[in-house]
Amino acid sequence: MYDVIIIGCGPAGLTAGIYASRANKKVLILEKETIGGQMASSPLIENYPGWSAVSGSELANNMYEQAINLDVEIELDEAIKIEVSDHVKVIGNDNTYEGKSLIIATGSKYRTLNLPNEENLIGKGIHFCVSCDGAFYKDKTVAVIGGGNSAVINALALSEYVKKVYLIQNLDHLTAEDILASKITIKSNIEVILSSTVTKIIGEEELASIIIDENGKEREIVIDGMFISIGLIPQSDIVKDILPVNKYGYIETNDCKTDIPFVFVAGDCRDKLIKQITVATSDGTIAAMGAIEYLNK
Repeated sequence: MYDVIIIGCGPAGLTAGIYASRANKKVLILEKETIGGQMASSPLIENYPGWSAVSGSELANNMYEQAINLDVEIELDEAIKIEVSDHVKVIGNDNTYEGKSLIIATGSKYRTLNLPNEENLIGKGIHFCVSCDGAFYKDKTVAVIGGGNSAVINALALSEYVKKVYLIQNLDHLTAEDILASKITIKSNIEVILSSTVTKIIGEEELASIIIDENGKEREIVIDGMFISIGLIPQSDIVKDILPVNKYGYIETNDCKTDIPFVFVAGDCRDKLIKQITVATSDGTIAAMGAIEYLNK
C-alpha cells in the first residue's frame, strides 16, 4: 500500500513525487512511455528559472535523479484502469497497485494532422521530436508545422544544421512569444509560410513532399522530413468514468482538487489557461500538498 500513487512521470508527476517523498510518504510513479513526458523531447528550453538554456532531456533527467534520490519508486507500466473505494487501486498492464491517494499527471500527446498516409510515414520522414530525430536531417530540407513556441523552437534548433526549414502556420501570424519569433527573422535558412495548411502528404516508403493550401493556392514543397508541432491532446481516457472532463478532454478540477477527496490532478491533462513546464511543476506541488494534507488528517 502506497501513500501516494502518481500516474505520469512528466514535470508535474516528478514534482509531486519529490514533494510527497520529502514529507516522508511512500510514493510510486507509474509511466507508460517516457521519463519527463513531452518536456524530454524539447531540444531547447529557455524559460525555466535557473537555466538560461537547457535541453528538455537534461531537465527531465535532473528531475528524475532528484526523485530517485528521495526514494520515489518509478515503474514503467501503463495504467489501464482506476478503481476507487475508500482508497485507490490502479490496474496496470504488468501489476496492480494500491494507494491511499492518487495524483493524475498523465499529460498530453502530440496532435497529428489527421491526413491520409500520415500514420504510415511516422518515423519515415514524419516526426514530432527534434532532439530525437532532427540529427537525421543534417544538410537536408525539412518543414515544421505550427506557429507556437514549440514549433518556433523546433525550427530554430533545426536551422543550426539543416539546409532549409519551412515553418508553416495556418494563421496569418506566429503565436510564439515575441522573443522567440524575433529570432526567426535573422535565420536566412528559415522560410515562414503563413495562412497555409498541409492538405496532402506524398510518399510511399518515405516522405517525399507535401501539398499545402497557401492563401487558397495549391503549392507543393519537396522536403526530406517534417516535424509536426501543432499542440497536444490530453491523456484523460483513464479517468473519464470517475472524473469530469470538458469537451476538449481536459480534466476539470478546482485548484488540482477533485470531488474525490484523495484524488488530485496536475499538469497538462488538467483544464487550465496556461500550459508550460513551470505551471506543470506548480500543479505538481499543489497536488502533492493536497495529498499530504489528506494523508495527515
